[in-house]
Amino acid sequence: MLHTSTLAAAILAGGRATRLGGLNKGTLALGGSHIIDRQLDALRETVSHIFVVGSESEAWSARRLTVVADELPGRGALGGIYTAIVRSPCERTLVLACDMPFVSAAFVRRLADEDADVVMPRSHRGYEPLCAVYSRVCAPDIRARIDRGELQASTPPAGVRVVEIGPDIIAEYDPDESLFMNVNTPHDYERARSRSATADPITTDRAHR
Repeated sequence: MLHTSTLAAAILAGGRATRLGGLNKGTLALGGSHIIDRQLDALRETVSHIFVVGSESEAWSARRLTVVADELPGRGALGGIYTAIVRSPCERTLVLACDMPFVSAAFVRRLADEDADVVMPRSHRGYEPLCAVYSRVCAPDIRARIDRGELQASTPPAGVRVVEIGPDIIAEYDPDESLFMNVNTPHDYERARSRSATADPITTDRAHR
């Protein structure tokens, strides 16, 4: 296992959430807790530092989370990933979208244990760049792509060591295929609420301890 002092976590919260009326998606309630609190529970035992990429909010200050503004505003998720990497206090940073409520502590540990410049899940729907680990050496390639207007976040950085966590491994941590579920619309939110009401969110963690 790699030493956790080398790994930070950045929660990306830069989107405007227009389809949810501009709500802070991290504060949406699921199963008696908020998405951000579920994420913090999943992250804290593995990472040494957690910060938010986005705008200041009472939700972040109430949880004593450091907030950093986007280095390159308007560049979407890839711009948030770049900011997370260059503003991180650690060599390696786990980047996590603020609207993914079902990421588990067990899966975070699985990502952290890989020794590579990029550790990116590849589910049946493709790469999952907003639940992935990036090292600082990824920054130059990502910046060059942004400068060229190539903003597709699901393309791994070039010229670095990449480890994919494929569908077979993901399935061990995600029996109901909700690990990468995100909440972008009211419909997504209802699906997530339904899932949280019928499943034990720590069952998979227990199985991998």
